[in-house]
This record gives sequence, C-alpha cells and structure tokens, in this order.
Amino acid sequence: MIALGGVIGAGLFVGSGTAIAAAGPSIILAYAISGALVMLVMRMLGEMAAANPASGSFSVHAERAIGPWAGFTAGWSFWFLLCVAVGLEAMGASQIMTGWFPDTPEWIWVALFMVVFCGTNLAAVKNFGEFEFWFAALKVGAIVLFLAIGVLAILGLLPGTDSPGASNLTGHGGFMPNGSEGLIVGLLASVFAYGGLETVTIAAAESENPVQGVAKAVRTAMWRIAIFYVGSMAVVVTLLPWTHKSVAEKGPYVATLEHLGIPAAEQTMNVVVLIALLSAMNANIYGASRMANSLVARGWGPKLLGKLSGGVPRVAVLASSVIGFVCVLLSYWSPDKLFGWLLNTIGAIILVVWFFIAVSQLLLRRRLEREAPEKLVVKMWAYPYLTYVALVGMAAVFVLMARDEGTREQLYFTGGLTLTLAVIGYILQMTRKESTEAKAPEKV
Repeated sequence: MIALGGVIGAGLFVGSGTAIAAAGPSIILAYAISGALVMLVMRMLGEMAAANPASGSFSVHAERAIGPWAGFTAGWSFWFLLCVAVGLEAMGASQIMTGWFPDTPEWIWVALFMVVFCGTNLAAVKNFGEFEFWFAALKVGAIVLFLAIGVLAILGLLPGTDSPGASNLTGHGGFMPNGSEGLIVGLLASVFAYGGLETVTIAAAESENPVQGVAKAVRTAMWRIAIFYVGSMAVVVTLLPWTHKSVAEKGPYVATLEHLGIPAAEQTMNVVVLIALLSAMNANIYGASRMANSLVARGWGPKLLGKLSGGVPRVAVLASSVIGFVCVLLSYWSPDKLFGWLLNTIGAIILVVWFFIAVSQLLLRRRLEREAPEKLVVKMWAYPYLTYVALVGMAAVFVLMARDEGTREQLYFTGGLTLTLAVIGYILQMTRKESTEAKAPEKV
C-alpha cells in the first residue's frame, strides 16, 4: 500500500492537466513511455533492496557499487529534495484549507500540518506505516472509483451519458495535435509525476520481513500504478476534448467528473488532493529522516542527526521538518529569488537518483551473481540489456530537458547541486582514506 500510495500524489490529480493541455490525447503515450522507464528503475531498485535491505536504500547501494562519493551525492541530494517537497506539500494543503475556511491565514495550516506529521514521525515508525496505509487506501479507492465511472461512461452505460467513441481521441487536431514537441512536454511532466516510489524501499528496511516485503511491493505495485496513471489519462482524454479549459484550470479529474454530472465533484476531489498532499508530507518527512540517519551512520554527515531515541532518529525528523518549514517561509520572504532557486534546484534530482540506481544495479548484479547468488530474490528483467535501455532513456530525458526552455534552467541548477555534492563527497572520501592509511601499522 505504501508503494501504491507513495506515487499517487497531487501531481497526478492536478498537475497532469497542464501535461494534457500540451500533449493532447498523446498524453496516454507519454505516460506509457515514462511508466515503462519507472518500472525498469523500480525493478532495479527492488533487486538491490531485496538483496541488501537498508534504510539508506539507493544511497547505500551507490556507495557499495560506485564509491562513497556516489552514496554521499545520491543521499544528500534526495534528502534535500524531500525537505523542499515537504514545504511545497504543506503550502498546497494550506491553500485547500483556506479555500474552505477563507478567514484563516495559510501559515496557521502550514504550522498545524508540520506539527502533526512531525509528531507522528517522532513517536514510532509504526505511526508512519499506519498513516500511510490509510492515506494510500483512500487515494487508491478514489482512483479505482474514477476509473470505474469513466469506463462505464465510455461504454455508454452510465445513466444520462452517451458513449463518446473515439471522437475526442481523433478530433480536435488528432491524437498528437501539437506534434512531437507537445508529446515531449507531456513526457517530461509525466516522468516527474512518477517520483515517490523510492520511499517504499526505505520503509522496507524497518519492516518485519524486508526481503519479502520489497519483493511483493515491486512485483505487484508496478503494473497497478501503470493502470492507474495510463488508465486515468486514457479515461480523461476519451471523455473530454483535450482543449476543454477546465482540464488545466481545475485538473483533469474534476473536469471529467463535472462533465459527467457527478454532484460535488470539485469538493470531493479537493478532499482527495488534500489527502494526497498530507500523505506525501508524511512520507517525505519519514524518508528524509531515514536517509539522513543512514548517511550519518556511515560517517557522511553531522553526528547529531544520527541520534536514535526509541529506534527513531528524532533529531533527523525535527531537522527535516524545520527545513521544510523554512522553505515555506522563503516562499513568503523571497518568492522570486531564493524560493525560485530552490524549486529549480530540485527540478531534476529524481533523474539523478534514477541514474545512480541504474549504474549501481549494473555493477552490483555482477558482484551478487559471483559472491551471493542466493540473495537475488528479485531479478532485473533481461539483465543487462534493459538496464542499458533505462540508462539511454534517462539520458534522452536529460537531453529533452536541455532542449526545452522551460526545463533547461532546472537542469542547470540541479547539475550544479549534484556537482557540488559530488566534489564534497570525493574530498571526504579521500580525506577518510588518507586518515585510515595513516593509522594503519607500517609494514616491516
């Protein structure tokens, strides 16, 4: 449920509207392509996580496969991404609440959500699991209900509706109305909408049966997520013209339900989006604190963040929550400069993480086959060919981002952060190596 719920966020419920406006019906193809890439990444991560469960997840795998500097870079960049995301999700949730309670200031809701989820993560890891289970159940239930209503409407079986056939898929400029450029914009948007699955392998390390848990999550979650994402996009563009104004303004789900005459569609979806945002906050505070704790335990961060209390890295939880709150404050103090810089910096971090996952799996698989083949509970399909396909796919996305004026700046900022962390990590790696060699007894 955490694997399923972790990737179903506000990006799907609301953000996909702009992708549809750019790509038209070909958004189905965009989500299918990016979904295939995400499936490959998750299969690779699942293979490594099942063989070596660790709360540091891909950071630990990158350190073992490539070197300490890679684990340092992947871990701290992902931690930074999650902390900023916590602030963004708190802001989105507060905007929904002020829509319902217009006389209340946004910062009160931000503070309330921060305190609640910081508190649940401070108490015990089971609280995170319990919250995420119910959040995920509600989100999955909402998607399933939407798909069921949509399929009935497409077949003409929903009372008061006629089947649209393929008119919306082939009319209004055709299946690819804005050509390859529109498809590319939709593809870039869909790639980042899938971000969030990585948290399941972090959580698995603290479960009762991590190996079996990871194996089951990877095997069952991927095809279900493909159905949810690709299926949702197919329902929307089949039932509604992609040019429909409310698709981008209100979000594709609200627009579709209103078009079908479903009562209170907008408020119902607002509740679902609020749950998605709160779920993401909960998961990101958890993921950030565990990643920080893992990095510190391996000697790659301030020791204070690694202090455990009752099995929970409470200082890391507090630090991750505080930084998320600072990001919110920056959105008020300096929305165009500092906050804009933060948003650009995290723009392509998930792609950097996926790159480290693919390279790590490529190297560790050979080592596992040689040293401990019994640990290969989950195996990457058609290794090493599909791993190379995934790497080529990631490289293609990087190139597309560099070509697109809207995403080029994000690529540069993320590249700057990654390079800075890599240099710091390499310096720390060499310093530790020299210190170890200095302490080693001289050979006679």
